[in-house]
Amino acid sequence: MKIISYNVNGIRAALKKGFIDWLISADPDVICLQEIKAMKEQLDLTLFEEAGYIYNYWYSAQKKGYSGVAILSKTEPDHVEYGTGIATMDFEGRNLRADFNGVSVMSMYLPSGTNSERLEFKFNYMDEIQEYLTNLKKQIPNLVVCGDYNICHEAIDIHNPKMKNVSGFLPEEREWLGRFVNSGFIDSFRYLNAELQQYSWWSYRANSRANNKGWRLDYAMVTKPLQEKIKRAVILSEAVHSDHCPILVEIAS
Repeated sequence: MKIISYNVNGIRAALKKGFIDWLISADPDVICLQEIKAMKEQLDLTLFEEAGYIYNYWYSAQKKGYSGVAILSKTEPDHVEYGTGIATMDFEGRNLRADFNGVSVMSMYLPSGTNSERLEFKFNYMDEIQEYLTNLKKQIPNLVVCGDYNICHEAIDIHNPKMKNVSGFLPEEREWLGRFVNSGFIDSFRYLNAELQQYSWWSYRANSRANNKGWRLDYAMVTKPLQEKIKRAVILSEAVHSDHCPILVEIAS
């Protein structure tokens, strides 16, 4: 199973930048999207269907043009779960899960902490999603949680490790991500690329992408029972439809 995760920073904008041609070329079995910034009814779904993704699921935020996640698949899932049932996070459309023959794939968009109010919201989300996934793993041991976590874990994951007072690299955020991994998840990219310094997000400011001043904010976290089945994990930095780039994990059947 080839899974891609991509924060598209607006699916309608990405479509205008050649997203469909790229998707056909990349050819994942499943793609998880974050920050779609659109309602399902605002999209021409035939574009995705003609690309081979007949099964596409959209979970939008209540606020138009904001947040939202999606999962596109070539094969029909056994089950699709919209949200978490936790009202404090579901109104922003941040979690969507699809189950495929013993492996469950979640598209997750963890909040950013752009100001003190949103940082508090982010910390609350982190606590709640940790508890939710801890319980979910008991029911579904083979779980892949893909998405934009809006946190760099280690110094190797950010171009300037001195930025310790900025949300995304705060000590408390990094500690939480460490606890998340230690709760039974594997950072698939770091598992196969221990020393590789690559990023998945670059600011639009100061020519950051051209200068590779980036952050690794996007992860495919895989539960421990799938560890031996992780065959490949890469960052697809050549894709330029967003300020993020896609990440890929391949799980053996």
